[in-house]
Amino acid sequence: MTIAHPVATVAAPLDPASADAPQVLHWPGRSLLVQRGDTELVALDLDAAAAGGRLAEVRFPAPWQRRFGSVTVSPEGEAAVFAGVHAVRSVKATGATRWEVRHGCWEGESSHRHTSFAEYADDADHCYADGGSAAVSADGKLVWAHVRGPLGDDVEAEPDQELWLVLDAADGRVLGRADTMTVASGSEHTPHPDPAQMGLSVGEGEEGSPVLWGRWDGQRLTAEQFDVERILLAVSPSGRHLLTVPLGQESLSLHRVGDGSALRELDARGTVTAYPGNTGRNRVCWDYEAAFVNEDTVVAGTSASEAPNGTAHHWLVDVHGMILRGEISYPFPVSGPPRSAGDGTWYTVSEDRTCLHLWRPADKG
Repeated sequence: MTIAHPVATVAAPLDPASADAPQVLHWPGRSLLVQRGDTELVALDLDAAAAGGRLAEVRFPAPWQRRFGSVTVSPEGEAAVFAGVHAVRSVKATGATRWEVRHGCWEGESSHRHTSFAEYADDADHCYADGGSAAVSADGKLVWAHVRGPLGDDVEAEPDQELWLVLDAADGRVLGRADTMTVASGSEHTPHPDPAQMGLSVGEGEEGSPVLWGRWDGQRLTAEQFDVERILLAVSPSGRHLLTVPLGQESLSLHRVGDGSALRELDARGTVTAYPGNTGRNRVCWDYEAAFVNEDTVVAGTSASEAPNGTAHHWLVDVHGMILRGEISYPFPVSGPPRSAGDGTWYTVSEDRTCLHLWRPADKG
C-alpha cells in the first residue's frame, strides 16, 4: 500500500454549472490549472500553490462557447489557443486576437465557411460537430494543431483532408504540415519534453483510434502512426517512453518513443482486485488517463469500471517489469482517474468539480 501525500487543494475558479472541470497543463518546470467556461478561460499558477504561495490568475475572454471546440494555454500564460469549428485562434488576456488560422469546417462539408461565430452559434449541428485540438510546445515557441483542411484559401487541398500543423506561436505562420490520414470525431495532444516532438490521439468513433507521433526538424513535419486502436495516456519525464491503453482498456502498455514498439504490458484482469460488490457483470479495466510519477513509476486508475460502486481505486505500477506495486491509499475518498500534473505529482478532481487535489507519494516528501 502506497500512501498519497496531499500537496495542495485548489478551488476551481469557475462555477462548475457553466464550466468544464478544472484540469492541469504541464511542461518541464511549469504547471497551470486551467478551466474553461462559456465566456472565458482561467489559468492559475500551480507552482505557487504547491509552494504555499498566492496563486497568480490570468483570464482570457473566449471567442466562442465551450461546446464549439477545445482550448490550451502557453506555458507562461501569455496566450490561450482556442481550437474551434472553423479556426485556431490565439488570444491575449485582453481578448485581442494575436493570430488566427482558418481551416475547413468540422461540421458537414469542409468547404463550408463562416466568418464569425454568430453565423453558427444557434446551429445544433455545429454544437455537436467533430473537432480537432491544439497544444503548445514545452518551450512555448510552437503550436501543434490538428485541423480539417483546407487552410484559408488553399484550393489545392484534398476535400475533407485532416492536417497536423506546426505553427509559429508568435504569429501563427504555418511552419509544417502533414496529412493525418484520419477521419476524426475528436483528438487530444500529449506534449513531449522536447518541443520538436508531440503525440496525438485521434478518436474516430467506431472506426478506430490511431496514435500518431510527430517530429519537427525545423524544416519538415513527419507523422508516424503507432497503432490504430489505442489511446495515448502519458509521456515519461525523460521523453523516452509512452504509456497507452487499447480501446477495450484491458491492458496498460509501455512503448519506446523512438519507434513506438511495445515493450511490456500489464493486464487488468487477474492483476487488479475487483471492487467490493462487483457481481462479475462489470469487468475491471484501466482508465483512459494515467500519470508518470517518475521514470520508473506510473499511477493508473480503474475508476471508470468502478463507477457503479461510487468508489475510485488507483494503483502504483512499476513500469520496468510492468508490475503492480499495490493500491494507493488516500486520506479521503477520491473520484475519477489520476491525471498527470508534472514534477512527480498527479491530480484528482472532486466529484462536484469544485476543486482539484494535487498528490505525490508520501515517501517522496
